[in-house]
Amino acid sequence: MPPTNSPTLRQRRLGAELRKLRERSGLTATAAAGLLGVNQARISMIETGRTPISADRLRSMAHAYDCSDEQLIDALASMTGRRARGWWEEYRDHLPAALVDLAELEHHASGLRVALAMHIPALLQTTDHARALFRAVVPAMRQYEIEHRLAHRMKRQAILDREEPFPYEAIIHESALRMGFGGADVRRGQLKHLLDMSEVPYITVRVIPFDAEYYPSTGQSFDYVEGPVPQLDTVQLDTHHGGCGFLDAEAQLSKYRAVLDHMEACSLDPAESRSFIQNLVRDI
Repeated sequence: MPPTNSPTLRQRRLGAELRKLRERSGLTATAAAGLLGVNQARISMIETGRTPISADRLRSMAHAYDCSDEQLIDALASMTGRRARGWWEEYRDHLPAALVDLAELEHHASGLRVALAMHIPALLQTTDHARALFRAVVPAMRQYEIEHRLAHRMKRQAILDREEPFPYEAIIHESALRMGFGGADVRRGQLKHLLDMSEVPYITVRVIPFDAEYYPSTGQSFDYVEGPVPQLDTVQLDTHHGGCGFLDAEAQLSKYRAVLDHMEACSLDPAESRSFIQNLVRDI
């Protein structure tokens, strides 16, 4: 398969996981190349995601690296081959690559947990609320940029309407629910939409009120995207310049899982959270 100069996040992750397996086996790239009958440059291209590989080649590599975790091998094998051209690819020339990669990451997720202090989760936003957010970005976006981002965000939400949806949990601080983006009517519509979505069986909405005993976070929003096996989980951080940062080191994943567990512990339960939001709607 010919190399690519712009590997996606998914392709880079596959390569990084193969590098981890090789390093755990104690093999250098040169030694691995000798075992597999390829040159060292080919190993490097695979590990940077620039050269797609087949599932059979991946299984050969895993065997050479003494990996016996069949679930992990199967999960990695499902990531092989050339880049699947999903709907998100049409935005690659119009949006930052990280936003396009995020849509692909969500598409392949098996579960999603998000935590937000100042914003409604992107997958639960109304069109009016999202448009108001994009209009508030500094520096200001041009109208066509707003429309590209808005269309991309709305298409991302389709993952919550699939025939076989994954579990989705949103932990939202009260401050995010009180933000007035777009004015009273937009805020009311957004909160009502949030209530409707919270009634969906596989969607859980939890609120952390101002009077919670503690708030185990710095206030930074993040998504915890669950992969087919825990080793392939990913944390996506919202950065101050509006981009996406992706973390996948074992220690980082463990940290953010613990943060989410603590945030869930200090939040209202789903029924209490719905009542809390209903009271906010009545007060608008």
